[in-house]
Amino acid sequence: MAQNAPSSPVSIIDTGSAHDDLDRPQPGIALCLSGGGYRAMVFHLGALWRLNELGYLSKLDRISSVSGGSITAGLLGVKWSRLAFDQQGVSPVFEAEIIGPVRALASKTIDQGAIVGGIFLPGTISDKVIAAYEEHLFGGATLQDLPEKPRFVINATSVQTGALFRFSQAYMADYRVGIIPHPDLALAIAVAASSAFPPVLSPCKIELNPSAWAPASGYKSEDLHREPFLSEAVLTDGGVYDNLGLETAWKRYQTILVSNGGGKMQAEEDPHTDWARHAIRINEIIDNQVRSLRARQTIEAFKAGDRQGCYWGIRSCIDDYRLDSAMPCAEEKTIALANIATRLKRLDDETQERLINWGYAVCDAAMRKHVDSSKAAPQQFPYPASGIG
Repeated sequence: MAQNAPSSPVSIIDTGSAHDDLDRPQPGIALCLSGGGYRAMVFHLGALWRLNELGYLSKLDRISSVSGGSITAGLLGVKWSRLAFDQQGVSPVFEAEIIGPVRALASKTIDQGAIVGGIFLPGTISDKVIAAYEEHLFGGATLQDLPEKPRFVINATSVQTGALFRFSQAYMADYRVGIIPHPDLALAIAVAASSAFPPVLSPCKIELNPSAWAPASGYKSEDLHREPFLSEAVLTDGGVYDNLGLETAWKRYQTILVSNGGGKMQAEEDPHTDWARHAIRINEIIDNQVRSLRARQTIEAFKAGDRQGCYWGIRSCIDDYRLDSAMPCAEEKTIALANIATRLKRLDDETQERLINWGYAVCDAAMRKHVDSSKAAPQQFPYPASGIG
């Protein structure tokens, strides 16, 4: 945490607008990476791979992420200065710097061990997840190791205020509490909060320095700029509030790219009627409806011209893009990938490669159809031998 207390309210201009409530969106490109556990984490790798080849990764002004998407985004942010983009805006070392480390994490199960350790050993479940992220991806990196541009915004949900809790290099913020400028919080903690899937990995509690907070001048909704909100944040998965990671991008930029690796509620022939499991099922229905509504509204906004950009999802049908040169991806095979459980559970190499191939192919179709038709079609999948199933 930042140790020095701000001497005065922090200008929303100085922080790049902690709340992003602009009168109108500004020019720029934002990428949103959804939640969805390891499934989404690896699916997004394929999308990033193709964005790099297309020269669009280097053009991004913001990467907004939640949950599983924040794991991928966190590593991308830490490694950003090492990507060495060439004159075409393409990183020749993207595969080595990003794909390899994330795939190594995807080969390890961390949720089960964290749950068992949190129950039977000292420390919480969140402590165990944080330790795993530090060991396998982030080391001792803090939010200050993220670049100033593009701005990486890692989103969690405040259980206390019901608002989005944002982590970035410039600030941490809850619009009802205020902002902490230039926090030195461990990146692993921010990602663990963003991916604290309820109920078992949630909540993630973070002790805060009350003197580090400041209200953002010019913003009047901070009705909770007081104790106990200033000394502790009780957080859960960012996808509880916004599974697409959309809000912090949509309010600010004109061009939005959305990668959705989120899950979908499965039908139950004989749902449980005891109060605990019935309540969980009802919450799943509410969550599923909100997720579907956000995706539909995003697509309709693109069609209406409210924003430029495109949407691709793990449940998309590639034929719906009506692009003759789209890569061959049979829907029954892509749906099988989409149905992988939302866990931080080991994925075998072939499944990882198929998820990457699918993310790569559907991102390519969306980008060449709706953003840049001048780009040539790819010749093959990143992992041709694995295909998509």
